[in-house]
Amino acid sequence: MAVHHRLCETVPDYLHSRYAMERRTRDLVATGCMMREKRLLFRIQVVVHVLYHHSNEQINAAQVRSQIQVLNRDFRLKNGNRRSIPRPWRGLAADAGLEFELASVDPAGQPTKGITYHKTDRQSFGTGDSIKNPESGGVAPWDTRHYLNIWVAPLTGGLLGYAQFPGGPEATDGVVISHTAFGLRGTTVAPFHRGRTATHEIGHYLNLYHLWGDMLDCGGTDHCCDTPTQRTPNYGKPSFPNISCDNGPHGDMFMNYMDYSDDEVMALFTEAQAARIVATMTGPRASLDPAPAPLP
Repeated sequence: MAVHHRLCETVPDYLHSRYAMERRTRDLVATGCMMREKRLLFRIQVVVHVLYHHSNEQINAAQVRSQIQVLNRDFRLKNGNRRSIPRPWRGLAADAGLEFELASVDPAGQPTKGITYHKTDRQSFGTGDSIKNPESGGVAPWDTRHYLNIWVAPLTGGLLGYAQFPGGPEATDGVVISHTAFGLRGTTVAPFHRGRTATHEIGHYLNLYHLWGDMLDCGGTDHCCDTPTQRTPNYGKPSFPNISCDNGPHGDMFMNYMDYSDDEVMALFTEAQAARIVATMTGPRASLDPAPAPLP
């Protein structure tokens, strides 16, 4: 949200673009165009830019591939811990219809493994998008219309990651993840060692909000009708039910990917969240996969 507010203040057309996208998204979801039987399967080409200052921050290809595997399980509802979803919400858990693969061809048409490596003079990066600018020790993205760019590097102040909502500048579009929270092995550190930081941030990239709507005391909304209103973010491993905002008997959906619970707790996107993702992939991010297939 720090990135969102900064873009609101510095990019003249950003806020107008966000309002227009939100109106379209709500209209599509409200008219039933995104019902489960009409879902599509989207395939997204990914490039991972690995930046490191010390050699022990240079994650290897196996760690990158493990993160792609997590994304493909989480966005297709094939994650093993889906069985831990409390019974009242199991019927809401959705296959969002997204599959991710490391790019095999770069923007110049040359073969690639979808991973770039860059040694940087920077010790770490924050939320100011310096990681995306070669002049500040970062790396410019590949064509953001056709690739999901993910930057992985040491981040400042315990920051796990951040994303840019649809509608922002192409030059900074994508997702940033700490090297300590990317994938399933190597440099990851518990409790953020199961790849869910990337799942969460790509949710923002696909126009999903935090469950509490980034307003405390029950005043916010994530614009999804099937996620309960909650007072604040949840951390760690809450016990079910965890009630706030008079949302009993089931309480907060703290195992949703768009909360802040530990990686091992996160387990689902809901039907309404999946509908918002489809609206994004057929709208502002349609160029990522202009010819989606029917969802099997």
